[in-house]
Amino acid sequence: MPENCDKDYGCEGCSFKGNCEAEREANKGKGIGVIDPNPYSKIKKIYAVMSGKGGVGKSMVTSLIASALSKKGFNVGILDADITGPSIPKTFGVKEKAMGTEMGIMPCMSKGGVEMMSINLLLEHDTDPVVWRGPIITGVIQQFYQEVAWGDVDFMLVDMPPGTGDVPLTVFQSLPIDGIIVVTSPQELVSMIITKAIKMAGLMNKNVIGVVENLSYFHCPDNGKDYKIFGESHVDEVAKEFNIPVTVKLPISPELARLQDSGNIEEASIPELNELVEYLAKN
Repeated sequence: MPENCDKDYGCEGCSFKGNCEAEREANKGKGIGVIDPNPYSKIKKIYAVMSGKGGVGKSMVTSLIASALSKKGFNVGILDADITGPSIPKTFGVKEKAMGTEMGIMPCMSKGGVEMMSINLLLEHDTDPVVWRGPIITGVIQQFYQEVAWGDVDFMLVDMPPGTGDVPLTVFQSLPIDGIIVVTSPQELVSMIITKAIKMAGLMNKNVIGVVENLSYFHCPDNGKDYKIFGESHVDEVAKEFNIPVTVKLPISPELARLQDSGNIEEASIPELNELVEYLAKN
């Protein structure tokens, strides 16, 4: 609680709003700030996929998890909250644009049946930059939840932008998030940054259910040995410190990069993700 807190005045307008112990305790269990989805949407579980920094493969991991859940027979949707750096449609090879109906905006669908909504599905050209300030970006993300007719969705994955700024704060406060998956890479610096992301989740009373360490090692096809190109892994240490139930270590894979770049991510088979996908399916 800030030292100059005026409890009689309330939290609106306070720079500590959303990051104040007194506010969290007062609002615990009340769903304060949570918005309702489109009337034609029935969403059972929502998981946010976040990272403390960019370039660690967060969108790829989001796409792989969505595809794996879809292959198990679940209805899956991806809300691409990375407004200034959207990549979900390209990863799935989706090129058509989203259309509006009397029910709302209709999400686009991949070849494998994964629904998605991304700003690139609304722009005239995929390469058009999104040069918007924070309040506009956060408003668009809320619209993706409120105005898109998602239909029956067993799992919605929210592909977050990197960092702990406006968008994660908006998502955690506005959407009924059931859990968080954090994506990282092995460097020591990143182990510090991932701790920041996990601590932010704790501040927002959200549980981190899994940590995915991407680029963890390279498996040499010539001699069968694993090489830790980016240094020793720290994911198990972080998971133990914060009691995170599932950790995943993904190898460096040129083939996986090729499938993502060509829009064929659903053709990938990643056994290393099986434990996390099973955890999601059972909880």
